[in-house]
Amino acid sequence: MTARAAIAPTPLFRRLMVANRGEVAVRIARACDLLGITPVLAVSAADQGAAYTNGRETVCLGGARGAQSYLNMQAIVQAARQTECSALHPGWGFLSENPTFAALCEAHGVTFIGPPAAVMHRMGKKTPAKDAMRIAGLALIPGSDGVLRDVDEAQAVADRVGYPVLLKAESGGGGRGMRIARASHEVAGAYADAQAESSAAFGDGRLYLERLVEGGRHIEIQIMADRYGHVVHLGERDCTIQRNHQKLIEESPSPSLPEVERASTLAAAVKAAASIGYVGAGTMEFLLDSDGVLRFMEMNTRLQVEHCVSEQRSGRDLVVEQIRVAAGHRLSFRQEDITLRGHAIECRINAEDATQNFRPAPGRITRWYVPPSEHLRVDTHVSDGYEVPPHYDSLLCKLIATGETRDQACDRMISALEGLVCEGVPTTVPMHLAILRAPAFRANQYDTRSIPGWPV
Repeated sequence: MTARAAIAPTPLFRRLMVANRGEVAVRIARACDLLGITPVLAVSAADQGAAYTNGRETVCLGGARGAQSYLNMQAIVQAARQTECSALHPGWGFLSENPTFAALCEAHGVTFIGPPAAVMHRMGKKTPAKDAMRIAGLALIPGSDGVLRDVDEAQAVADRVGYPVLLKAESGGGGRGMRIARASHEVAGAYADAQAESSAAFGDGRLYLERLVEGGRHIEIQIMADRYGHVVHLGERDCTIQRNHQKLIEESPSPSLPEVERASTLAAAVKAAASIGYVGAGTMEFLLDSDGVLRFMEMNTRLQVEHCVSEQRSGRDLVVEQIRVAAGHRLSFRQEDITLRGHAIECRINAEDATQNFRPAPGRITRWYVPPSEHLRVDTHVSDGYEVPPHYDSLLCKLIATGETRDQACDRMISALEGLVCEGVPTTVPMHLAILRAPAFRANQYDTRSIPGWPV
């Protein structure tokens, strides 16, 4: 018996702190309800009294700005202790992938719903993550073997792998600390710019280099693991349609992934997660190149916004499973228990004016309505009278439509979008409708460089 297998499961938590806001908080609280756990919602001054908190126990962390509330590690842990929460779920965004926060929670006797801090730290750095994935047998994007020593090494690696190349921050994310060099004479400038932005954004100016894969597809694999070495996958998602590295539409299965490549990479992803001692929900992100090869990019050590797509196809509740695993329980299912059915597609609806360069649109929603359907899942925290604050991400809801085929799921999503009513603020619904109606989207003829049906 291994050391991990000797861990004794504990009873499920009595009280759990939800260290996030909006739709995320509603989603986690719903899972707590299913498990008979009392969720305690941590809120900022801006979210205090929001309708989605009605009937829930809340604790105010501080001011509206993230640094005063949802990013204040000490205040969150103190709030968890004071409200007698023995566990904490970070959701996604904010502190969800911060190993220091995970370690702080554990040091104060609060179970962090996520992977161990050491695993999170390792996978949060791009070079160790790539090393682990290479050993596990996953294909990588050609590039530097690790962190670049200096600009001269960057130049040499770029000349070796071929142009265009991408300079990327070792500790980066969200598109920051990234610069493209399309020719040899552009490397020095790209290196300097990427290093400056990375240092300012992450306090870490280290860079690595990859050949830039243009015209590829963005594919990610959902995995779930327990403390006993059991790892399963719940299929893949296609997240190719993005704007400024922010996903707009996600679907499963990917309409572009060859079946042989799908099967081999899903198996390799499971092996890779097991090899690093991963625990909880996680996502491995890949680029599908023009040769049909999936190449590993990075791992997100948290629950993804688009986890609902995998839930709809598998019939499994990933948040419930996260909480059970964190309490020391084994996964409630094995790989052979997972049956992926039909097609699922998700649209993220934001309070933004897509016609004005996606300008954020805070304000009061005077009327909110989404037509009900047995084929539509709606994850939202919004209701009539909701005040969209200017301080945070503008996500209002996620619509997830399912069907026996991709076309059927798309048609059902179009019907839902056409029936959605949001009065008071503009939303991205017109853009989503344009994409779903675009011949290029329906024919699966697009890549990461464009948004079908919508001018960029």
